[in-house]
Amino acid sequence: MAPDTAIEFEKATVRYHRRLALDEVSLSVGRGEFVGIIGPNGAGKTTLLKSVNGLVRLWSGRVGVLGLEPHNGAGHRVRKRVGYLPQAPQIDSRVPLAVRDTVLAGRWGRLGWLRRPGRADREAVERALVAVGAAHLADRPVGKLSGGEYQRVALARVLAQEPDVFLFDEPTAGIDPQAQLELLELIRRVHAEREVTALYVTHHIRLEDGHAALPECCTRLLMMRHGRIWRDGPRGDLADEALLRELYHCCSEAAPLAAPHAGGGF
Repeated sequence: MAPDTAIEFEKATVRYHRRLALDEVSLSVGRGEFVGIIGPNGAGKTTLLKSVNGLVRLWSGRVGVLGLEPHNGAGHRVRKRVGYLPQAPQIDSRVPLAVRDTVLAGRWGRLGWLRRPGRADREAVERALVAVGAAHLADRPVGKLSGGEYQRVALARVLAQEPDVFLFDEPTAGIDPQAQLELLELIRRVHAEREVTALYVTHHIRLEDGHAALPECCTRLLMMRHGRIWRDGPRGDLADEALLRELYHCCSEAAPLAAPHAGGGF
């Protein structure tokens, strides 16, 4: 793996029983690059993210992350350096765990289970809460948060981990439109300030209000279908309605295209 490469797939194949989830995918992502990944349900987007973390078994091929191979004995070392933000889960309102403790969980990968968090860890938690504008929520139970608030806290947990790679898997799904825009802006700021490598999966091209579903810092786009990378190029070059409809209609699925927002594009 070249020194300026953060993530590399070489003919990586993943099977779930008889179904081919990734089909000889080859991909190289540079350090500091922000890559968007779109495509219909079942295209292999989430499986690609899980392959970066070493959370699925490779049938064949190779995956390298930050010079390590998560499927070849280095999975734990890789996961310490990779932060993951999925969509907001359904949290039982009776869960008493405080926001501050939830964010502190992001430090456990670095600490290991036999070490207790110290002053530096708690300071990292407070910085992360401030960075996402959630310091005022620190003592609130996570079960009392809205979806948008929870995603801010979840992003703070990732920031507290201090990863070198960020994986975003539909992080704006299930939260209200204003919270979606605020989360996208937070992600843009985090990338600008930390220059981390990021992969961002989304099923929708635009949000409900017509705004782009990918943050502005995403300059490269992968289009996936049937477990393969169908198109790979600059975001602006792939912002074509006909191309998008072909991508989504390949699986007889209506393309999730809202009315274009003033300013256009995605």
